[in-house]
Amino acid sequence: MSAEREQLIRQRIEDALRPQHLELIDDSHLHAGHGATGGHYTVRVMSDAFVGKNLLQRHRLVYEALGDLMNGEIHALSIDASTPAEHAET
Repeated sequence: MSAEREQLIRQRIEDALRPQHLELIDDSHLHAGHGATGGHYTVRVMSDAFVGKNLLQRHRLVYEALGDLMNGEIHALSIDASTPAEHAET
């Protein structure tokens, strides 16, 4: 993952969701040869912004935060979105 791309992804999520925890994993090496121009990533984010939201609503918040990055910089995204209370239960 390019450092610039990683920083941009992190910044967008941090600005929009103010997470207590954010982990970004580059999975692109697992998809070598696919020919996609963007990267493959896993994001694990814990935020109060997810309280009272179902899974689909949480994913939409992450996609909205990333905006236009989903049209080029990011080809595939796996999302693990939790609240602090849910995170404490694990």
